[in-house]
Amino acid sequence: MKKFIAVSLMIFVAFLPEVLMAHPGHGGHEGGYTIIHYFVEPMHAVVTIGCIVAVIAFVRYSRKKVQQ
Repeated sequence: MKKFIAVSLMIFVAFLPEVLMAHPGHGGHEGGYTIIHYFVEPMHAVVTIGCIVAVIAFVRYSRKKVQQ
């Protein structure tokens, strides 16, 4: 089961750049690139936070299932 979780997370991370598509204005941030951009821009924040919640829910569900 641990291997399945690890492979699932690797696949998720591999496709993350495809999910967080660029929008007009990328690259023109004052002060350079920061990861904070993905949490404060609504276009990215919805997807980023949704993906984080999905991964946490999946991991918690998997751990509960293993404990039973």
